[in-house]
Amino acid sequence: MARDNGRRATELLTVRQVLDELGGISRRTFYRWRELRLAPACIRLPNGELRVRRDVLNDWLEERAEGAAP
Repeated sequence: MARDNGRRATELLTVRQVLDELGGISRRTFYRWRELRLAPACIRLPNGELRVRRDVLNDWLEERAEGAAP
């Protein structure tokens, strides 16, 4: 995998990819979660599009697993 300044590069997911990974939730639901600050942290690109880092999504999902330690 490519490296940038000694850090491992991570995959950036589009909103569509995140929606698919979350079982096909609607775009509206995702943006509502963002308004409520419940969605995974996003990166806003200069063109206005959003991306979610793969590791951030994985951590976000892990935090929401039932039975997960607080």
